[in-house]
Amino acid sequence: MATFQKAPYIILHDGEAESETKRPDAPFGISIKREAGMTNELRKLIEAAKRVEPSAEHREQQRRSFAYGNTSFENGRITRSMIDEQAEKLARQARDEQ
Repeated sequence: MATFQKAPYIILHDGEAESETKRPDAPFGISIKREAGMTNELRKLIEAAKRVEPSAEHREQQRRSFAYGNTSFENGRITRSMIDEQAEKLARQARDEQ
């Protein structure tokens, strides 16, 4: 009889929490999803988070963080200050074009 190992993370799918169970004998690491219990408090928090509108400043911070994360992954010499410099340069160019 095969044993299943419960993964250490939860996947959110269509508002439902699911835990993922790995089948060691499954080809290509195929996994089976199984519904896990979700408390009402967690459901409320998730629904509230869906309605949050980030500020322009927060979106800019997230954009820069995303750019840094993706570029520094490929090139370790990339720094956050380089990302900030380029973002400011692009913002100046956009203002000048208006």
